[in-house]
Order: sequence, then structure tokens, then C-alpha cells
Amino acid sequence: AAPAGHATTMMHCFEEHAMATSFQVIIAQEDVDEAYAAQAAEAVFTEIRRLEDELSRFRPGSDIWRLSRLRAGESARVSLATWDCLSLAKAMHEETGGAFDITIGPLMHLWRDENDNLRQPPPEALERARKSVGSHLFDLHEDDGLHVTVRADHMVFDLGGLGKGYALDQAAVLLGEWSITRAFLNAGDSTLLALGSPPGEDAWEVTLAEGARFLTLRDRSLSGSGFMVKGAHIMDPRTLQPLSVREKRGYALAPAAALSDALSTAFMILDPEAIHSLCARNPGVEWLEVWETREGGA
Repeated sequence: AAPAGHATTMMHCFEEHAMATSFQVIIAQEDVDEAYAAQAAEAVFTEIRRLEDELSRFRPGSDIWRLSRLRAGESARVSLATWDCLSLAKAMHEETGGAFDITIGPLMHLWRDENDNLRQPPPEALERARKSVGSHLFDLHEDDGLHVTVRADHMVFDLGGLGKGYALDQAAVLLGEWSITRAFLNAGDSTLLALGSPPGEDAWEVTLAEGARFLTLRDRSLSGSGFMVKGAHIMDPRTLQPLSVREKRGYALAPAAALSDALSTAFMILDPEAIHSLCARNPGVEWLEVWETREGGA
């Protein structure tokens, strides 16, 4: 997914690499000049870099890095951002019947070799992994601060399924503090968050799957997941196996970017009946699928 052009509107566009992707901030507000927009965008990127330091499992000393080194029964104090993400992860794990899970790291190691090619792990290795996979295996509690306790050894925490969306949500809050209400936020074309609309227009227009479909966004987020770029990289935490590659790309629309980010992955795993039921329970959440090509974007 990507924003379409709005040729009649003056836009201030900024880009920064973080969280292993490219973040883009587009500000289209008549009372905001280039200099002010640049300052606001830099504040956004500073916040995203701060969040990466807390949420990336690849950053030694980060909250997520420390949690992945706890043994069963041990606890660690975490930041508010980490607490927010883990709280949402547990809620999504329950809401999706286990289809969304941030602890599938052991499965990725088993099903992929050193060259990132798919392989069949031995049954005994999968059984060992089963003991450390599942968001029910960690607890959140407020006891003189925000703490996380793990119930199993060798757990691997990874917020890749919602961290970028959470960063966009926090960016939106920050832009609001700068009195910017018309902006478009993009995390690697996989999660988009539209704030207001460009002046003179009702909404932001976005394109899906190389122009295969167009839709409009206003005060809403869109996230997509598929197989054409990374192949069979989506794991079903319930079966401990990767999903078969499909030529359809799934999208989730939601009121918040972290939510659409998480749901876009879960929607690839759940069957249509379960997805429709979830959408019915959660106002503002929608699902759609689009055929994609090998050349298609995110």
C-alpha cells in the first residue's frame, strides 16, 4: 500500500530509516510552512528512534532484548511503550484465538536455515519449541512499576508484528502536540496512518498492490501482509508451522496503526469466518484481500 498523489496540495515530505524500514511523514496543512514541518518531522523521527531503542530485540539492553533472556519465573521492569505493546499483544493473542503471537521466535529458527531457506525441523525440536511459544506464557503486573514475568525458559519476544504501527500511533500523538492534524504517516508501505485529509479533499487516497485497487483513508490506519517478498515467512502459532504461500495480499483497516499492524498478520492466518466474526466484534475494523504480483509493492 502507498499514498497516491495529491497534485493540487502543497505537501512537505520527509523520510528516515528506522526499525529496519523507511518511515515517511507527509504534512499537508495550509498553515504549516516547510521549516515548521521539518522541525515537527524531526521530532517524530527522534521519537521513533527512541522507541526502537526500547522495542527492538536486536538492540542489546533494550526492554525486548532483556525479556528474551529471562528464565522461567524471572521478571523485568519495562518502559511504558513496551508495556503498551505487550498489553496489545496479549489482547490480540486472545482476540484472534492465538493466531497473533509475538513469541514465535523459536519457530523461525527451526523452520529456517542459515541462508533463510525453509526446512523441516525434527518433531522433537518442535515439541521443545512448543513449551516456549505463546503469549499466555508471560504476565504483566504493576508492582512498584511496570513489570513482565515469564513462565517458560528460552522465550523470544519480537514486536515486529506491531512495533512499527505503534511507532506511527505515537508519531500521530506527537504531531497533534505540534498542532498538525493533516498528515500521512507511512512505515515501509506496510502500515499507513492517515490524519485528517489534505486541504480541499475528503480523505487521503492510497493504492494497493501496484494499483490493483484504490481506497481512501481519513483518521484511520491500513496495514498489509503477504508472501511475494519474503515467501513462507508467516508462522501459525497454533500449529507451529509456516503458512502455505498464497497469491493474495491481506489488509486490515483499523482506528489505530498498532491494531491494523497486528491484525494484518492475524488475518493471513485466520479463516474468513473467524475474520468476519472478529470484525463484527470490533467497530472500525475491516478486512480485504487483493491479488498481488511478483512485482507488487507492500
